[in-house]
Amino acid sequence: MIRRSKLGIVKPINRLSLNTFSISPIPKNSSDALKDSQWRTAMYDEYNALVKNGTWILVPRSTSVNMVRSMSLFKHKFHADGTLSRYKARLIANGSSQQLGVDFDETFSPVVKPATIRMVLILVVFRQWLIHQLDVKNAFLNDDLSKTVYMHQPPGFVDSRYPYHVFLLQRSLYGLKQAPRAWF
Repeated sequence: MIRRSKLGIVKPINRLSLNTFSISPIPKNSSDALKDSQWRTAMYDEYNALVKNGTWILVPRSTSVNMVRSMSLFKHKFHADGTLSRYKARLIANGSSQQLGVDFDETFSPVVKPATIRMVLILVVFRQWLIHQLDVKNAFLNDDLSKTVYMHQPPGFVDSRYPYHVFLLQRSLYGLKQAPRAWF
């Protein structure tokens, strides 16, 4: 058997290269991200999309409610050829700060068995259906919450008119304990 390497055909994978001078490193926190224009743009895109979706309402903070912390996760997204596609920042709720019976009643973990995925793919091949890959910039859970959840304003996005107000979440947000159920 003749392999590509024996014929001198080499296709390097750029994202596996140690030479990453043109890509901003993944920040450790929001304040580091806000210092870099690429990550700052990704954070603003995420924040504006959540605002447009009506994810929260800004309300005065009450001392008698549990407050959920917010945080941002950062990731590089790559094209199939290994080149950088975009910088992705996701604002999430830190579900570990939720309290059972206060912010949520139950948790839900969706699990798909590999056999189910194989069965669906067999059906697709048998019926000759087309398969498409979908990569979206922002995915939303789009489900109203059954419990009231209050979240701190995220660092870098505190409303200067109401710096002590908090978000009353209207829609499920990544990281909440009840978020996976909203997908189903």
